[in-house]
This record gives sequence, C-alpha cells and structure tokens, in this order.
Amino acid sequence: MAGQHDGKLRRFLRSRLRNAVADVPDLMQEVFLRLMRVPNPDSIRTPEAYLFTVAKAVLHQHRAQQAATPVAVDIVDVLAEIQEEGAIGPEGQLDAEQRLAELQRALSQLPRKAYVTLVLNRIGGMPLDQIGEQLGISRPMAKKYLAKALSACRRHDQEIG
Repeated sequence: MAGQHDGKLRRFLRSRLRNAVADVPDLMQEVFLRLMRVPNPDSIRTPEAYLFTVAKAVLHQHRAQQAATPVAVDIVDVLAEIQEEGAIGPEGQLDAEQRLAELQRALSQLPRKAYVTLVLNRIGGMPLDQIGEQLGISRPMAKKYLAKALSACRRHDQEIG
C-alpha cells in the first residue's frame, strides 16, 4: 500500500512541516510502521485515504511533541553575537562571552558523541545521517544524542534565565 503512494506522502508531509528535511523521513517511517501494525490490511477499502488519515495523526502527534518542547539555546546566535564585537558594545560582548563560557561548561559535561553531534548539526549544519556515518552510529542514535545535548542547553537556559 505504502510504496505506490510514497511520493504523495512525502509531498504531503513536506508541505506541512517547518523542518521538512529532518522530520519527513522520520514521520514517513512512523506512518509506515503504523500501517504495518494493521492486523488485516486487505480489509481497508480506500488505502490512499487510510494512509493519509494515519499521516495526519502522525503529524498531529509530532506537532504536539514539538509544542511541548521548549526552544533550546541557539549556539549559532551566541557565536554570532560574539563575532559582532563592535555592533553590541563592550557590555553586550562581555555578556555574550560569559553566556558562551557557561554554555560550554554545561556542554562539557555531556558524553563526547552528544557534544560532537550538537556541534556538527547546529554549527556545521550536517544532517543526522552524515553525523551517524562519521561517528559510526545509526541515525536514530545520532538523533538521541542531539536530543540529549539540546536538553542540556534547555536546562542551562532555564538555570540562567
């Protein structure tokens, strides 16, 4: 059922997501996993309609999870502030440098692979697939490391904020 509708499903999800590059493969996989759990797939009268109904449910769950997750400290923004020395003035520069030092201390407590995953993804812009290959781990494991690192950033942000 899923193979013949793969392109339509990909376009459907991509058009409804902010971070389509990172999220579409994961959500497609979740849709297909849910379809595999259907006890009697031959009983589905309109497979395409059922597929998109499942996709809507997966999207709804994904959005709910995204809304429940607080926004993390953006390391790229902190680095940009530091690079704009003249634009933010000496006090702003000092504040940005202190924030970066505090963030670096928080991140130094992470496992090495979580830290490397965060840096490669957020600063280097590397997709999780490539990070997994480079670190010799699976994409889902790279995603878990990234989530762990972002969680540390959120905790740090809540402590100083």
